[in-house]
Amino acid sequence: MKRPEEEIRRLVGEWIERADLDFDTVVRLAGEERFRDIVAFHAQQAAEKYLKALLTRHQVEFPKTHVIRRLLILLQPVDPALAQALDEATWLSPFGAEIRYPGDRPDTAPGDEARAYDLALKVRDAVLAALDPYLSGG
Repeated sequence: MKRPEEEIRRLVGEWIERADLDFDTVVRLAGEERFRDIVAFHAQQAAEKYLKALLTRHQVEFPKTHVIRRLLILLQPVDPALAQALDEATWLSPFGAEIRYPGDRPDTAPGDEARAYDLALKVRDAVLAALDPYLSGG
């Protein structure tokens, strides 16, 4: 069952607001190496939430997941070019939940914070560009 357009726009806006908070955290902390893990976590969270905003706009149901590849697979039928263009963002997935638990987290190396930032920015820019016509009433 499709949701009313007003509800979809509200949900898309909420996903974007949450993603923007994570992305703003990435921007503020990316220059400090001691925050490398935190930057990677918030970059993953931002990318995940931007993708969920886009899936919501297309009324594609998605599971509770932190796995970016799963979200891109769901995006494939509605926007295959964008899904393919953002494939590199799957690198962020291990930082989503695993990083929150000591001993079970992926290692971040020097420079990973910069790559995480770049990937989150790429997802952000691509998703917001794809959503712009929709959000501006088109």
